[in-house]
Amino acid sequence: MNTIHITLLFLAGIFGVLRWVYPRKAEISGAFARYVLLGVAAFLILSPFAWLVCAVFKDKDVLMQYSFLPPIAEWSRATLNLDNFRALFSGEDTVQGRVYFWEYVINSLFLAATSTSVNLFFTSMGGYALSKYEFRGRQSIMAFMVGSMMFPGMLFLAPVYKMIFQFGWMDTYLALLVPGACSVFGIFLFRQAMVSVPQSLIEAARIDGASEFGIYLRVAMPLVRPMTGAFCLITFLGSWNNFVGPQVFIQTQSSLTLPVVLNQYIGVYTQQYGVFLAGTLLAVIPPAVLFFALQREFVAGLTSGAVKG
Repeated sequence: MNTIHITLLFLAGIFGVLRWVYPRKAEISGAFARYVLLGVAAFLILSPFAWLVCAVFKDKDVLMQYSFLPPIAEWSRATLNLDNFRALFSGEDTVQGRVYFWEYVINSLFLAATSTSVNLFFTSMGGYALSKYEFRGRQSIMAFMVGSMMFPGMLFLAPVYKMIFQFGWMDTYLALLVPGACSVFGIFLFRQAMVSVPQSLIEAARIDGASEFGIYLRVAMPLVRPMTGAFCLITFLGSWNNFVGPQVFIQTQSSLTLPVVLNQYIGVYTQQYGVFLAGTLLAVIPPAVLFFALQREFVAGLTSGAVKG
């Protein structure tokens, strides 16, 4: 019988005692059972992150020897150190010169922030037009857009690659930013959110002399802030974790992004698992910070436009 079995038996015993002491107050034992289930769920969710934090500080010789940290009696420079971070930030020699890890971080931040900003601008305008303007062919355009979502993006990799090559955008960030400048998914998210914006506010703004772009920017967009936060988080994560695009279109080592570079630490000729995990831990921090900053908008944005449409 291991520690997990003993812990489960102990919790089951407490539950039985509560049911016996308070037979007419089932809500007490029920609340205890709910808290236990939530605690178990939290443990299962957080344990991989705890393992990751422990793994980055372990020496490569004992990385697979212990599940988390070695026993306290075995803590020493030979088991716990910062060698993984030293190797990660020491840089590597390339044809263009020595490239450091922080350069890849800046590349990923630039691409994710730029892609999110451009996507937000075009998709929000598209959603506003589809929800507030009546024009010929609107239903046909929406049907075509919905149909296009049925095809996986990888299906268009070959034709997009040919176009990028013909435009002369290979090994430039335009190859990553332009094809993903506007997403159909984002347009429909904003379309559903913009439907809830009262038409009377738009008419009142027009009577006051506001331009159409000013109405979109100063009247409609502030009212769909939850959807904006949710969309920004989703788009940022998609661009931050993008692996295929940089792997296909970017050849210069100093222009690569974090997912591609981290994958290079584990291959046929090199297996630096400790360095890979250290880079993964650092790569998790920016999306985590953004999520905690936008978590309220993200939760509210998921239900925005869910009823009225």
